[in-house]
Amino acid sequence: MKNKPYDYLIVGSGLFGATMAYRVWQAGKTCLVIDRRTHAGGNVWQDHKQGIAVHTYGPHIFHTSNSRVWQFVSSLVTMNGFINSPLANYHGKLFHLPFNMHTFRRMWGVNTADEARTIIEQQRAHTLAMLHGREPQNLEEQALCLVGRDIYETLIKEYTEKQWGRPCTELPAFIIRRLPVRYTFDNNYFNDIYQGIPVEGYNTLIQKMLQGADVRLGVDYLTDKAQLDALADKVVYTGSLDEDFGFSLGHLQYRTVRFEHKTLDIPDFQHNAVVNYTSADVPYTRIIEHKHFTHFGEQVRALPHTVLSYEYSTEWQPGMEPFYPLNNRRNTLLYEQYAQLARNEKNVLFGGRLAEYKYYDMDKVIEKALQIPI
Repeated sequence: MKNKPYDYLIVGSGLFGATMAYRVWQAGKTCLVIDRRTHAGGNVWQDHKQGIAVHTYGPHIFHTSNSRVWQFVSSLVTMNGFINSPLANYHGKLFHLPFNMHTFRRMWGVNTADEARTIIEQQRAHTLAMLHGREPQNLEEQALCLVGRDIYETLIKEYTEKQWGRPCTELPAFIIRRLPVRYTFDNNYFNDIYQGIPVEGYNTLIQKMLQGADVRLGVDYLTDKAQLDALADKVVYTGSLDEDFGFSLGHLQYRTVRFEHKTLDIPDFQHNAVVNYTSADVPYTRIIEHKHFTHFGEQVRALPHTVLSYEYSTEWQPGMEPFYPLNNRRNTLLYEQYAQLARNEKNVLFGGRLAEYKYYDMDKVIEKALQIPI
């Protein structure tokens, strides 16, 4: 006989929690999903402003090469096939991302892959000679080894320092262990087979994932933990790991993002969904124009106004929304201590970007949730 109202208590309604809730329901079991926010979906939640779906917490472009994950998402919503082709603005000069022949032609005036490759290899060789065979010790050395000085100083250095709030010489090399360099005129930012954004929006995707669950919003799990834990046999926790343990070992550190949303009475502002601003004299890291995420830009033609989001990368402080983990030595060691505490917790599963202190693409979050036995 069942002693508790639910089989699972799921703390957090983002992609990990919502995927788990859907799987619990499909398995014929019960769950209660709670979230301290007043909306479900975590950072994929979308607001709507004058007929435009706004990615409130930054652009979420779904991409994966995992057919199981793609089929799972596509069984719930229709994907629009959007291809991410961002631009970079450096002192008013536009470059294509990822680094490709459009980028190299704009930077050096070259027309062939051999010309571009020669320039990059010459610049790489200079840095490699200076290292005298040792491994790159920081992000700057790593980037110079990968793409050379011109691309680094124009498109990486100042942008990265804005994003992380630290000199590139103080950032670990692994942050950009790989940089996409293409000797073709291909502007597709991702290498994945499947790409797109739900036509119905991410809110609909989350609603369908939560269709078999009881959902309570505006509930802070940590203020009423014992009573909430008593409602279910098992707990799925997707919040910050250090917060769950009362910050007893100290705070894990993050970078966070402040968003400034603007509506303009013009049909099109930047002619592209994403434009990065790579120079230090511009305070924001990028501008998002949301109507360009729609299928073949249909809203650009249909609507006389547009919605922009300016992103400002800032240092995280307790109480702010954590975005990007600072995976330096100090935080890595601290996380491992918290992870050991988590492993000792009975009937509690920790998952998702905050609980695992790891930056995850959306498909990886869902992939992991699909692999967990229910």
